[in-house]
Amino acid sequence: MRNPLQFFSNDIGIDLGTSNSIVYMRGVGIVLSEPSIVAFNTETKELLAVGTEAKEMLGKTPSNITAMKPMRDGVIADFEATEMMLRYFINKVHTRRHRFILPPRIVIAIPSGITNVEKRAVQETATKAGARAVYLVQEPMAAAIGAELPVGKPVGSFIIDIGGGTSEIAIISLGGIVVMKSIRIAGNEIDEAIVEYLRKKHNLLIGERTAEEIKISIGSAVPLQKNELSAEVHGRDLIEGLPKTVTLHSEEIREAIKEPLSIIVNEVHAALEETPPELSSDLAKQGLVMTGGGALLRGMDKLLSREVKIPTRVPEDPLTAVVKGTGEMLEEISYLKNYRF
Repeated sequence: MRNPLQFFSNDIGIDLGTSNSIVYMRGVGIVLSEPSIVAFNTETKELLAVGTEAKEMLGKTPSNITAMKPMRDGVIADFEATEMMLRYFINKVHTRRHRFILPPRIVIAIPSGITNVEKRAVQETATKAGARAVYLVQEPMAAAIGAELPVGKPVGSFIIDIGGGTSEIAIISLGGIVVMKSIRIAGNEIDEAIVEYLRKKHNLLIGERTAEEIKISIGSAVPLQKNELSAEVHGRDLIEGLPKTVTLHSEEIREAIKEPLSIIVNEVHAALEETPPELSSDLAKQGLVMTGGGALLRGMDKLLSREVKIPTRVPEDPLTAVVKGTGEMLEEISYLKNYRF
């Protein structure tokens, strides 16, 4: 059933991530994907940049400018900065036609483990940013809908969404979450593990952005079938205080990120142990679906398949599964009614 007001509103769905935010406009599709970063003048509070432009400023700003991530572990860490970011996103996806119609309804995907206070903070911030109405959906439910899993049927669907701030693990059946695990170990912690490894092993200090680039370029969860990878990394020597370059190999990065990956795998094990027997048999057949940026880590699907003994697959575009799920909720009133948080 379609919303009768759909032609009079520019409703949007947002995957408000710790690392990246993606916006879906009803009837159009994905219209924006940018880093969840803002830069503003600390003296005048003037917004200077958002998204990709602000990311370029991280670690390079003078004292009167702050470039920061307003989200931490999937929740709002800085209310004012988050409001500025949301308002920027809403204004950016407006077209000339949209300026003369109703303010948008917004569906926002949030971690399932957040508190009621944190939920209200998201709703209030989005309302201040210009939303007509705000609806919240649990990230794993949105991811499952976006990955086209049969969430409303009497069959078990197993989803794990590894984002920047949280890893969301859920087993879904008949439109509800039967087993849920939400941990604040995800992409950011993997990056921090790389920073710490280089500090201890090579006396090299690097920033978060460099760590993320290393993870993407040579990171892996299991040994690579072909040749292992290597990359030159530039940072500051902790002993001499001078610029320094070292050559890293994928074997080293695998060792560096072993601990956070083990924590995620252990939580998947714990979810399976709590699953009712009838659903366990479904999961053995249907397997596990992995979404989020963590799904792009080389061999992460193989690691989970090996450790939990069920097949693991990654959809065609794991980064957009959550926001596509919010979009489906906007397109169908029944989804918004049944699956909102």
